[in-house]
Amino acid sequence: MAAADADVEYLDRPLVSQCFLEDRAYQTQLADAASKTHTLVCLPTGLGKTTVSCLVTAHRLAEYGGTSLMLAPTKPLVQQHADFYREALEVADDDIVVFTGDVRPDDRAELWESARIVMATPQVVENDLVGNRISLADVTHITFDECHRATGDYAYNYIAERYHADAEEPLVTGMSASPGGDEEEILTVCENLGLVEVEVMTDADADVEKHTYRTEVDWQHVDLPDDVLAIRDALNEVITERLTKLKELGVTNSTDPNMSQRDLNKIRAQLQRLINNDDSSGYKGMSAHAEVMKLRRATELVETQSVESLRRYFERQREQARSSGASKASQRFVSEPKVKEAMRLAESFDGLHPKFRKTRILLAETFGLEDGSRAIVFTESRDTAETLTEFLNESFDARRFVGQGDKEGSDGMTQNEQKETLDAFRAGEFEVLVSTSVAEEGLDVPDVDLVLFYEPVPKGVRSIQRKGRTGRASEGKVVVLIANDTRDEAFFWMAQNEEKQMEEELRSLKGMTSELESELSQESLGSFEESGGATDSATTAEEAAGDSDDDESADEGEAESDGQAGLDSFAGEREPSEESATEDGNAPDGDEDSDGVAAVAGTDESGVEIVADQRELDSTIARDLSKRDGIETRLETLAVGDYVLSDRVVVERKSVDDFLDTLLGEDRSMFEQVGDAVRNYARPVVIVEGENLYGKRNVHPNAIRGALASLAVDFGASVLFTEDERGTANLLDVIARREQEESDREVRVHGEKSNKTLDEQQEYVVSSVAEVGPVTARALLESFGSVEAVMTASEEELQEVEGVGPVTAQRVREVVGSEYAG
Repeated sequence: MAAADADVEYLDRPLVSQCFLEDRAYQTQLADAASKTHTLVCLPTGLGKTTVSCLVTAHRLAEYGGTSLMLAPTKPLVQQHADFYREALEVADDDIVVFTGDVRPDDRAELWESARIVMATPQVVENDLVGNRISLADVTHITFDECHRATGDYAYNYIAERYHADAEEPLVTGMSASPGGDEEEILTVCENLGLVEVEVMTDADADVEKHTYRTEVDWQHVDLPDDVLAIRDALNEVITERLTKLKELGVTNSTDPNMSQRDLNKIRAQLQRLINNDDSSGYKGMSAHAEVMKLRRATELVETQSVESLRRYFERQREQARSSGASKASQRFVSEPKVKEAMRLAESFDGLHPKFRKTRILLAETFGLEDGSRAIVFTESRDTAETLTEFLNESFDARRFVGQGDKEGSDGMTQNEQKETLDAFRAGEFEVLVSTSVAEEGLDVPDVDLVLFYEPVPKGVRSIQRKGRTGRASEGKVVVLIANDTRDEAFFWMAQNEEKQMEEELRSLKGMTSELESELSQESLGSFEESGGATDSATTAEEAAGDSDDDESADEGEAESDGQAGLDSFAGEREPSEESATEDGNAPDGDEDSDGVAAVAGTDESGVEIVADQRELDSTIARDLSKRDGIETRLETLAVGDYVLSDRVVVERKSVDDFLDTLLGEDRSMFEQVGDAVRNYARPVVIVEGENLYGKRNVHPNAIRGALASLAVDFGASVLFTEDERGTANLLDVIARREQEESDREVRVHGEKSNKTLDEQQEYVVSSVAEVGPVTARALLESFGSVEAVMTASEEELQEVEGVGPVTAQRVREVVGSEYAG
């Protein structure tokens, strides 16, 4: 720990390390407010949002005990927070644990039980909650860092909903320098996280102002050289030609290659309507639209990035067009003469993109004339980050900083490589960090002398995040490079307007906190009371697919009973309802397990279990199921199926597109997967999810019917239809409850390569005979003592076991004693 500065006052609070955190009035004011209720904390980048969260965590652990959870969107940011907390708090280092995808799920479950503070990426916590590996019941404080991400289906939203339902003493803190572009976006974030108070500090606040320095923003324009313009113009000609074809289809009135993305989206929607109306021209138009999107990406790279980035993009497109199953749009893209000409011009270009040259000049001024020591260059493209780093290393000491993914076809960085690079930058081992967006949010990079935007970003949130890398401890400078007469200019003005609007909204929120409290408390926490009951989930094949060949309607009269379960037996007594919530809006407390650990809310030992494949987490189905009363979800990497609902029922889920891809020869895996399901489970089910099965693609209805018939007749699979993920979840819910509650069956995963215990293997063998089932199998084994004794027992001896009647006993003897006919 660094020695204390005699002129600085330090905080003295429970669990806070002595002489470490400077006593700043605005931070303690924010922390004290956030300790009282669920609060959104807005503070400019670099002014210690993490310190505020740390102080709230210390207060909650000291007052309530339990566990604190802090979530951050990237692994480097998670590790950074963990390092800070270990220094700032008087908590044993081993009690502060890091959860990322690099930690095995079983290890996370074990660490969770003993940890006081958990730092994690949201996806990992989401997976552990869905997989029932952890409980939030004892979490007394949760922090959502960079909480502006809490929109759409982002994992923050699911975790917040579970937390408010499961925790006994919940407190939520959301942190962001830029929570949204307008009041509606900010309120959406608050509602999704259950925040009821907003605390805002800006640079204009007196106590904040004395801890900040002026940041100069300079927008510098560059002109593209003729060779680069020639490449762009060749690409734009092809875009114009494709838009002309789309205009002939009546889906657009413009052929401007620079039309907005919003207008392109409208064209796509119009084409989809043509397809839905069985107009074959829609398919041709959709292929042309796909070409336009590829061409637009190419022009964006040559205009705003570099010719080298464009060259790499062309090469990836060539490889894609040569691959099996390549789309016609990809093949036409690389074979189009004008695109080929653009490729040739790019290959022969040996000059510098003007942004490369300008970047070198600005860095030379910063380090030479202004005695600077460190700079960050932000770029949207990983290709640009690599090529720019190579170029700058001719004059400076530069290193790249990119994410771990590989979306752009280039090598990413491991978490260790990212950490080592940041540590070296902090230590002054090199001058220039060339980074993609991974360093935008929250990373504690050292105060730098120059932040250079290689291109403007269209979102004000991201612009604020990037600018926050400078001006923390001394005056800083921000330069934005803009290529004239390109989309750079449009993105610049979009970000400027949104950033200005955001600042105005924050000031407005700052002045109307008391008014917002009432609105947020009703909207945010009230939204967590809602639990959607099942709606109509499955229909017949023809109804779901929209086929109208059969005009005959069902008899409206009441059907006579034939001994089968009536519709009432499927009805809502087991469906989630508003009555499951308590008066305060939270779900009922989970029962205590025998070992004193609170059970995950909504589950108990006798609840229904659904096993979901890990890969199904891309959908919302497993998350939806995990929130339902009486449902316990478990995640595994399934060798067979997507969901296991009992020892005999496995479900293969296919979207309408996946199903049609099978018929078009693009993916034959469906029949193989259903074959595996049939070999391992007695009751395989195929769910086809989505709408317009017979009209979405150019596939003859009889081909679709033939595939459905094959699944049902050749494979013996039940084929059911749902409209969307919600409908699929409802259907899985109903089947699982019928299997496990009404038929008293257990969940058994078959066809996997896991090492079962000897008992489990014996139970599996016996339960598979004549569909005895696991409960009866255990009873038989307990009675006879071995698999061999069960198999050699007479019908009379079998019937002496509870649960085995004459029919079952006869079936067992028939299966065991009959000759194999081959």
